[in-house]
Amino acid sequence: MLDVNLAQVDELLSAVAGCAPHEAADLLERVDPALAVAVLQGLNPMVAQQALDELEEKHRTSILAAASPETAAQWRRNQEYEEDSVGWLMEPPVAVFRPTMRVREAIEALRRLTKKALITYGYVTDDSNRLLGVLVMRDLMLAEPEQLLGAVMLDQVFWLSPEMELTTAMKSCVNRHYPVYPVCDQTGHLLGLVRGSTLFEARAIEISAQAGTMVGVEKEERLSTPVWRSLLWRHPWLQANLLTCFVVGAVVAFFQGTLDRVVLLAAFLPVMSGQSGNTGCQALAVALRGLTLGELRPGEERRLVWKEALLGLINGALVGVTAGIGMWAYAHYRDNPNAVMLGVVVLISMILSCVISGVTGAYVPLLLRKFGADPATASSIILTTATDVMSMGIFLGLATWLGT
Repeated sequence: MLDVNLAQVDELLSAVAGCAPHEAADLLERVDPALAVAVLQGLNPMVAQQALDELEEKHRTSILAAASPETAAQWRRNQEYEEDSVGWLMEPPVAVFRPTMRVREAIEALRRLTKKALITYGYVTDDSNRLLGVLVMRDLMLAEPEQLLGAVMLDQVFWLSPEMELTTAMKSCVNRHYPVYPVCDQTGHLLGLVRGSTLFEARAIEISAQAGTMVGVEKEERLSTPVWRSLLWRHPWLQANLLTCFVVGAVVAFFQGTLDRVVLLAAFLPVMSGQSGNTGCQALAVALRGLTLGELRPGEERRLVWKEALLGLINGALVGVTAGIGMWAYAHYRDNPNAVMLGVVVLISMILSCVISGVTGAYVPLLLRKFGADPATASSIILTTATDVMSMGIFLGLATWLGT
């Protein structure tokens, strides 16, 4: 165990746990490397790897030098894998034995090892570190002292691959409920361990960031993030959103003559924008959920789009009838001779807008993923612009075409 003050570890761990990775790195760079190692070992492995990745090279080197050789080697190995993968969550395997070792020898070794690490299972490997079996503590304690571990171990072993995405790993583990999972390469060589709680906690951290990324809030931003850094992250998206608003304004200005002639159309522009926007956001939420949980497999994109188009058609028709009646009543109240035609315009526009918005909401995250971008990144901003332009363009264009 590292020679550090436990009170200092707890205090710094509390501060670091609520920080973004770059902020955690800033805090760790100011303390003794041994203390930084103790704090990193207390964090979720994914957060620890992110903080290590943000450290300056000299500070990272000093922290790795202060860690045990096994821990330092594991952290370096984890950096070789993608952030959203099992490989980033690996901890070094401690209780590793050979099949020719006797039960009494393994128990003695475990007594020493449990003083410096939390051990749930023992692992049996051959001379090349290929995983042969798992040792359950109950079986080990009930076995004869002179039995070989090869006769006591469970040889039907389930393991995870380091390249597996967290979503895929969660689906593989959800019905097993093991506290710890070994991680092996394709040839079965033991690379590390992943705790079940760590796996699900890491995925929860990723999911919690999506609500912000949809509107241009960086995943790393926290309540403790300085104002200037939050401004730096958020403001470019607001400028981009302003430019898209100009596009929407240009569409409305294009039909200024129609609005001047039939002023009451302006009262229904927010109605068209709001309803089509909500339809698109519903489709976007379902698409993102499917991608996050791994439910949307390759080849199923067309089914999602058709479903959202059908829902847009039905919802648009139902909402369009209500809105059309509202337009008819308003136009009739204003003694407009084209009250019925205006109601029809609202009905048709609502149907078309909701269909297109539903399809767009489903396509935005799919297209972002296809081009290698985060599907949640500013999706809401892109979708809102598209739905506003289409809904207002269809509404005003149809009113102009029908000469209302």
